[in-house]
Amino acid sequence: MTTVVRRAARWNRPLMFLVSVMAVLAVVTVVGILVDPRVLTGAPIWLKPFKFAVSFVLYGATLAWMLSLLPRRSRAVERAVVVIVAVAVVENALIVGQVIRGQTSHFNDTTPLNTALFATMGAAIMVLFFAHLVIGIVVLIQRIPDRVAATAVGWGLGLSLLGMLAAVPMALPMQDPGIEGVSGAHSVGVPDGGPGLPLVGWSTTGGDLRIGHFVGLHALQALPILAILLSRFATRLDERTRARLLVVAGVAYGVLTVLLTWQALREQPLLRPDAVTLAAVAALVVATATATGLVLARRRRPELALAA
Repeated sequence: MTTVVRRAARWNRPLMFLVSVMAVLAVVTVVGILVDPRVLTGAPIWLKPFKFAVSFVLYGATLAWMLSLLPRRSRAVERAVVVIVAVAVVENALIVGQVIRGQTSHFNDTTPLNTALFATMGAAIMVLFFAHLVIGIVVLIQRIPDRVAATAVGWGLGLSLLGMLAAVPMALPMQDPGIEGVSGAHSVGVPDGGPGLPLVGWSTTGGDLRIGHFVGLHALQALPILAILLSRFATRLDERTRARLLVVAGVAYGVLTVLLTWQALREQPLLRPDAVTLAAVAALVVATATATGLVLARRRRPELALAA
């Protein structure tokens, strides 16, 4: 276990530093949830910084592993990583600061200070988006030697950008709830802070834009995990077939992210889709199964791959 940790620490030092800081913050916020009785927008006041801390632990660790696969170092990537680490620290510091003040960090226009802090967080995330985009471009240019890993990393980076974009509607004018001092919302059709699913808090009475945002962001982990599973348990499939299966999965994952965002914008709770949403899901399942079948039908047999 110690060897694994040491190896991971060498993936990318700035990112692994971020992971360590966010892991400590996650522990602190758990303590806050347990000892601080304050509730904000229907949830424990320390729950939001806890979720952000855990999210950045996963983001930082996954991105560090991905960059360890690059065939050579890149100054552009190193600079982008420093930007991402700085933005993550600033973002989480502002969120924790607002918790200490007993204020919401997002969509808060109640005072000039709260407005400025929310604007700063919005600008910081845009900077992170472009730094992440730079890393994605470099990964595509350098071409990771392992074809399956390269496919997983490329799609994971791209789809996580889509997940970031899925959060944009939260701050658009259409999401202004008409409440003084509030400039946006997660929920659609119902006020923020209403009944929600355990832990994540996604609305059970209206649409919730956090769902598509969450699913898209975690493509960063989902596609590499699928690549690892294919490499370990689908050894009879050649490398090209496994890479093609990852492309099918990536396309399906991207469509699912868009579909979930579309469902939320139509004011539907995740667990109460209408007939149109169910039909779209069914079409996605059928299309994905068909594409998977076609890829498997075209796979190269092991003996033919060896002969080639």
